[in-house]
Amino acid sequence: MLNDMTNNAHKDAPNFLVIQLDQMTPGVLPAYGHHTVKAPHMTKLADEGVLFENAYCNFPLCVPSRMSVLTGRYTSAIEQWDNAIELPAAVPTLAHYLRSVGYHTALCGKMHFIGPDQVHGFDERITTDIYPANFTWTPDWIAGERYRPTGINTRAVVDAGVCKRSLQIDYDDEVEHAGIQKIYDLARLNRDKPFLLWVSFTHPHSPFVTTHKYWDLYDHDAIDMPKVGPIPVDDQDEMSRWLHYAHAQDLLTIADEHVRNARHAYYGMVSYLDEKVGRIMATLAEMDLDDDTVVVLTSDHGEMLGERGAWFKQYFYEPSTGVPLIIRSPNRYKPGQVSELVSLVDLLPTFMDLATDGNAPEPVSSLDGHSLTGLLAGGDENWDNRVISEYTGEGVIAPCRMVRRDNYKYIYTHGHPPLMYDLAKDPLEVDNLAGRPEVAEAETGLAAEIMDGWDPDAVSAACIQSQKERMFIHNATSGEPSWAYVARAGDDQRYVRNASAVGTKAAARYPFVEPTPFEH
Repeated sequence: MLNDMTNNAHKDAPNFLVIQLDQMTPGVLPAYGHHTVKAPHMTKLADEGVLFENAYCNFPLCVPSRMSVLTGRYTSAIEQWDNAIELPAAVPTLAHYLRSVGYHTALCGKMHFIGPDQVHGFDERITTDIYPANFTWTPDWIAGERYRPTGINTRAVVDAGVCKRSLQIDYDDEVEHAGIQKIYDLARLNRDKPFLLWVSFTHPHSPFVTTHKYWDLYDHDAIDMPKVGPIPVDDQDEMSRWLHYAHAQDLLTIADEHVRNARHAYYGMVSYLDEKVGRIMATLAEMDLDDDTVVVLTSDHGEMLGERGAWFKQYFYEPSTGVPLIIRSPNRYKPGQVSELVSLVDLLPTFMDLATDGNAPEPVSSLDGHSLTGLLAGGDENWDNRVISEYTGEGVIAPCRMVRRDNYKYIYTHGHPPLMYDLAKDPLEVDNLAGRPEVAEAETGLAAEIMDGWDPDAVSAACIQSQKERMFIHNATSGEPSWAYVARAGDDQRYVRNASAVGTKAAARYPFVEPTPFEH
């Protein structure tokens, strides 16, 4: 089989450039209808490409989402439970598949691989990562409802504002420089085979801080506020209640001005990123690669950004599970919009379809995604209009799963009542239909789809056992080796290692702002 899968890229096989953002909710982008945020380069990309109006991540958390993208599989199928889980080196990734048909594959920026395999099939990796590669962020379900995961709490909201420099700016400036240089190198030195270049930034991930250059693009008083205000904790669904405590929202008071500051900074972070997208696309054009390269702009997950009083990712609500997805290939597909439901597991089969002109070899393991080429070309009458997203990461204490089919979204939290929304009539997800007679047939069908091939009791047991093993190893070894990828000397000590930022406090944010203390 391996011989049959080698060098099958067709003569006009495209290059691929993936620009991956981090924690980017699509609703803030002008291409998705926002009227305040300034992102002209991403808008231009959307105008020249195909914009997917209803794209979802398959797990609203960094590591599992990224591993799902790279493998084309749901996280429960590859046991990617949380932000400190190792993807086995034996699991094939998109990089392996493209290499098998003759591609050169390069990774630049964040991918958050955990464990000793820090390349997972890429021919080369040209920067380090910003976050830990070891088991330091392992969650602890046994600790119960009110445990506080490392590094995610709403102090990031109350401390939002302006900086002169931050760790995230250091990182993304490095990623941009390395990515642009790699485009030059690929154009000059790698003309003998098509390439995949994956450029992955960490913005606009919290903390919500940006420089004056981008803050000053916006009138502070004109920053729009969330459409749905805070929901009292006693009125929240169980998954949201768990996350409320996990994010330490019971210990801080978040005032309207905090919300406006955080959203203002987030918009500035988006504009900062947009300039990078523009420079990358300009470099692609400068090197005469823009017509031969399929460009994909997306994110690993979204950001609640204060909707419902919630922040960050981890929720199944639209701002968290929705992602931007724009695919530009002017020689292949006319600009347009696609309304069908798609998710990030669809990227691997799409890339393989394009690389082989529709003659992709059978995958060596079952995939959960489907090629988007029919939708890109204008329609796919056989498209199964359904997406699945899962959550077993930090902040919850039981398996959670979501299915959206057509207009209905169904959210299952193990051991607790379900939620069901009609997104056509209720796009803000405030009217829970679960249990109502008028949707009983649809609810029964969605409940069955949730459980198809998924056993929450088995998933729960696997998560807890894995947590025990990883916490034991981490405590026994004090987190060494850190497994941080070293692209240049000192990378194993730079950025965030063993749960904290390296160096002085100012490394994370300069001038340093003393974090707002918890109230009690």
